[in-house]
Amino acid sequence: MALMPIRIISGGTTMKKYLAMLLVALMALAMFAGCNTEKKDTTAEIAFVTDVGQLMDKSFNQGTWEGCEKYAKDNGKTVQYYQPANGENATDADRYEAMKAAINNGAKIVVCAGFMQATALAQAAAEFKDTKFVFIDGWPLTDGENGPVLENVAPIAYKEEQAGYFAGYAVVMDGYTKLGFCGGGGGDNPACCRYGYGFVQGAEAAAAVKNVNVEINYSWQYGQSFSASPELQTMAAGWYEEGTEIIFACGGSMFSSITAAASANEKKVVGVDVDQSAESNTVVTSAMKGLSTSVVWAISKFYEDKWAEIGGIATSLGVNDDAVGIPTESWSLTGWTVDEYNALYAQVKDGTVVVDANYPADMSTFAGEHVTVTVK
Repeated sequence: MALMPIRIISGGTTMKKYLAMLLVALMALAMFAGCNTEKKDTTAEIAFVTDVGQLMDKSFNQGTWEGCEKYAKDNGKTVQYYQPANGENATDADRYEAMKAAINNGAKIVVCAGFMQATALAQAAAEFKDTKFVFIDGWPLTDGENGPVLENVAPIAYKEEQAGYFAGYAVVMDGYTKLGFCGGGGGDNPACCRYGYGFVQGAEAAAAVKNVNVEINYSWQYGQSFSASPELQTMAAGWYEEGTEIIFACGGSMFSSITAAASANEKKVVGVDVDQSAESNTVVTSAMKGLSTSVVWAISKFYEDKWAEIGGIATSLGVNDDAVGIPTESWSLTGWTVDEYNALYAQVKDGTVVVDANYPADMSTFAGEHVTVTVK
């Protein structure tokens, strides 16, 4: 609401008149704002509690949120997101309070993103048994250390190693031989570990086909919070300056720092979780998992009274569910075709090609004939 400019003119009566007009206008504005605040609807049936990092991180949080939004929009439901207090320093108590706020605001189903939600989610699910929870990147939770499985929690995990494999295979087939991997979560995030291990395996397989040697710099530095940072950008820039051609930016807003370094050095990036090609022209491909579609699928189970099919049951989605892969609509690879990718996808699906999910604690122990991994 814009106010007309008020000109103060000297003179008792005139000044009083203009001051009175100003006071009335300000009171009206205050009343209008107050009414808006009081009438604002903060209740929502579907809630999303974010992982660390920004909501619109162009990756994990955003992909999950878009699934919540899509279901709500398509089915006439209300939806709201909650970010735990203290940002990247959020505690289990902060996450629990975010879940509790969602439930107090009418949430019937709460989608929680990220493995770090586990402790808070177990507490909330045990306390609010009538509320359903979707645990993205999660596993079955119990009511107490030795208690029964919480059937109001639907854990959904992904076979990220398969997506990472396709990305690593693709870039080596496209001619890249000096690769990098920057992972989020400090090496403690299982999803990022699977992405990275799959990336290395895919690079090894493609290098064997082409009979070339591949070098991979591998690091968890500056990725604990999945955030962009000057330190991460400096590290990535250093890698590029030393010869690295492409870096797998595996972790939320870390993507921004790595693409900035890539742009400055005219180098390339592999995106993560969603197709990130529209975010930067440095992106060659992305290792994706179907965050949005799987969230829609899980929420629909609740509203279709089919929760028993997923509640308390470990769900791991991969190629057999068409839930992981690399994007074909934004294909920019020139050394490897979509048809060749589809053929490899089919081989992973039928078991001809097996991607190992059991990542080693120390990636420097990877014993490849064509790939050398250097942990930074």
